[in-house]
Amino acid sequence: MPTVYLGLGSNIDPHRSLRAGLDTLAERYGELALSPVYESDAVGFEGDRFLNLVVSFDTSLPLALLASQLRHIEYDHGRPLQGTKFSPRTLDIDILLYGDCCGRVDGLVLPRREIDRYAHALCPLADLAPHARHPARGLSYRRLWADMASRQGDVLTRIPFYWRGRCY
Repeated sequence: MPTVYLGLGSNIDPHRSLRAGLDTLAERYGELALSPVYESDAVGFEGDRFLNLVVSFDTSLPLALLASQLRHIEYDHGRPLQGTKFSPRTLDIDILLYGDCCGRVDGLVLPRREIDRYAHALCPLADLAPHARHPARGLSYRRLWADMASRQGDVLTRIPFYWRGRCY
């Protein structure tokens, strides 16, 4: 069974939105592993700051079915059906990794390019899976984050986030 890593983000009532999204993911996919939660500026538009984290779980679902289910979870949590790419979100869920898949698979490019581009994707991934290796680049996420952090400086703020009685 492949391990899936999802990037979750929200900038509309983000604490409530992320907790509700996590509840739905746990109900549907079982036990989740969560990274710490980080606050960052909106990317690609002027807007409220985002809260972001990475979640992982094992699944036997085919990638296309998982992607479809995740899109419906976003819609069920208030994402507009015809929303633009860079806009405020109640809940944004991106598949960052699906096992060791590389390249275009079922219409998705994996690993997701945001891992190499944005601190809000790479930092929590490095927290959750520091020794795992990027399937295309072969470097650990800890190493990739160290390289990115040295170039970007402090663009993220770790914040306390409570879900199901635990602080992340």
